[in-house]
Amino acid sequence: MYAVIRTGGKQYRVAKDDIISIERLEGDAGANLEFTDVLMVGEGDSVKVGAPILSGAKVTAELVEQTRGPKVIAFKKRRRKNSRRKRGHRQDLTKVRILSIVGA
Repeated sequence: MYAVIRTGGKQYRVAKDDIISIERLEGDAGANLEFTDVLMVGEGDSVKVGAPILSGAKVTAELVEQTRGPKVIAFKKRRRKNSRRKRGHRQDLTKVRILSIVGA
């Protein structure tokens, strides 16, 4: 069984026991999370699609750790003008393990 959930402005296809990195959510390691923005649930040939959200469907997950993504460098240079700007960024991420999927 799999589901498509929405969190942090992105959509993720998840199945039981998957570990995914998502935008940072508050909580400590070991905390349980519940995602209610379930867009689709599927098992084999049967697929349920919401319009846009399936009512009654939810995905429960366990927070594994709070981490940070890789460093991304934004470098801008204007040629022949002695002008440049270098800026780095690391996104805060949360790793979660999917425990169960409850379809509507």
